[in-house]
Amino acid sequence: MNTNATNKPEEKGFFEKVKETIEHLWEGTKDTAEDVKETAGDKLKDIKEKVTTKKATTTKKVVDTKNTINKKAMAVADTSKEAATTVKAKAGEKAKEITDKAKTETAIAKKEAADVKARAETKAKAISAKAKDAVAGIKKAAVAKTAKGATKAKKKTVGAK
Repeated sequence: MNTNATNKPEEKGFFEKVKETIEHLWEGTKDTAEDVKETAGDKLKDIKEKVTTKKATTTKKVVDTKNTINKKAMAVADTSKEAATTVKAKAGEKAKEITDKAKTETAIAKKEAADVKARAETKAKAISAKAKDAVAGIKKAAVAKTAKGATKAKKKTVGAK
């Protein structure tokens, strides 16, 4: 007898949900890293454009501006790298937490399944023992009845002679 309702939609398994969560975190991390990279690139372009307009000024200002641009570009690049590293680290930690939680829940589910199996086996043994006792009682009664009938038949044949 099937106890599953056929009108309910199938739910996703626990590991499928964990996988989707990890994928979602990873995609968010990649998107954030790409946004930071684009912002750094735009900032770098803006700074370079400012430098080209000021190139007409003295050579000293050009050299100073290049150094400033490089420092700012490096700062922006370092900031974007730090942000990407932080996001990746957080995603890794979250994935590890989810994996650990999945392992714990799987172990609990396995233990519960083993407990249910053990209880079912115990119940089956008890029912089997009870059935054996009932069958033994019925066999004894049948043997006794057959023996009684055989004794009566013997008496009748002895009496008929």
